[in-house]
Amino acid sequence: MTQGRPLLNRRLAEFGTTIFAEMSALAARTGAINLGQGFPDTDGPEEVREAAVRALRAGHGNQYPPGPGVPELRNAIAAHQQRRYALTYDPDTEVLVTAGATEAIAATLLALLEPGDEVIALEPYYDSYAACIAMAGATRVPVTLHPEPSTGTYRLDLDELRAAVTPRTRLLLLNTPHNPTGTVLTREELAAIAGLVCERDLLVVTDEVYEHLVFEGEHLPLAGFPGMRERTVTISSAGKTFSFTGWKVGWITASPELVTAVRSAKQFLTYVSAGPFQYAVAEALNLPAGYFEKLRADLRAKRDLLSTGLAEAGFEVYRPAGTYFVTTDIRPLDDSGDGFAFCRSLPERCGVVAVPNAVFYDHREQGAPFVRFAFCKRTEVLEEAVSRLKGL
Repeated sequence: MTQGRPLLNRRLAEFGTTIFAEMSALAARTGAINLGQGFPDTDGPEEVREAAVRALRAGHGNQYPPGPGVPELRNAIAAHQQRRYALTYDPDTEVLVTAGATEAIAATLLALLEPGDEVIALEPYYDSYAACIAMAGATRVPVTLHPEPSTGTYRLDLDELRAAVTPRTRLLLLNTPHNPTGTVLTREELAAIAGLVCERDLLVVTDEVYEHLVFEGEHLPLAGFPGMRERTVTISSAGKTFSFTGWKVGWITASPELVTAVRSAKQFLTYVSAGPFQYAVAEALNLPAGYFEKLRADLRAKRDLLSTGLAEAGFEVYRPAGTYFVTTDIRPLDDSGDGFAFCRSLPERCGVVAVPNAVFYDHREQGAPFVRFAFCKRTEVLEEAVSRLKGL
């Protein structure tokens, strides 16, 4: 304490060490299988890794790369958006490379928000959303996705979303495919959201890092809906798609005005990052369609393996339509419905680590009985985890 004040900025006082760090440390300490933090246990394509090695050896990106990102990557991002979604972006004025999607979210919210603004986010939400909104001095307004046990899915109530909009609402922070529930918003839901956003003259930030990990339905960028291109900041990254999460290469696509605003904040965060890796990700984005199809098929099989195993172990399972996480309800196994206590005891009970969903909620009681498992692991690891969980 100095001058009677805590050292930590009061805006961040509610945020301690992330749950991912806590549970990963617990996995390391106990030797448990870590199905908590969402990172693969194998590297991505060898040709992409070799592209990074070539860039390093050739001196490409070893010094500061251009602030907006290397031209090769910006061109590849623009081509990807055109090829997959028929969205046209100018690589020079409408694309910005960031230090992963996390920095893209932080820079965007710091750029676009002021104290007093409200941000609507779908709850449960990725934990950095709340911290970035707080750092910007804005107020988060959660709209809860509701679990439906009869269908094993989560549902967005569009009437609740509309009711959450006030004169202070500045933007909607949207994540689809959605972490942690695995929900993929439908065309009808996205069209209704677009209509509301245009009607109320809002901005939208869309986190689409799981865009290539959709098993049921399809991924549709909100920027492609009528009236949305000029008011949407679309965020994605290479980590989830290519299994190089440590490279931290992300990007935004948006109108020149929005990109300029975000770049104004981003330049004072990391300035630039991941120079050689940017060249490698440019090559990765140009991989043939077969790579993305195989990725989906592999993860779909792993989803089914883990989901079936969790159900056989006694959990109520919400089988995801996208991402690489399965949400479960622990109450068939634990009357207390305390996800925190359950996850902290699970490594000792059966040698597996998971994450309590309550950390992703403002309304902690609504998330209390739900626990998230990641299936982006080798098949033999998932089989061993399933075997251990059956001992509960």
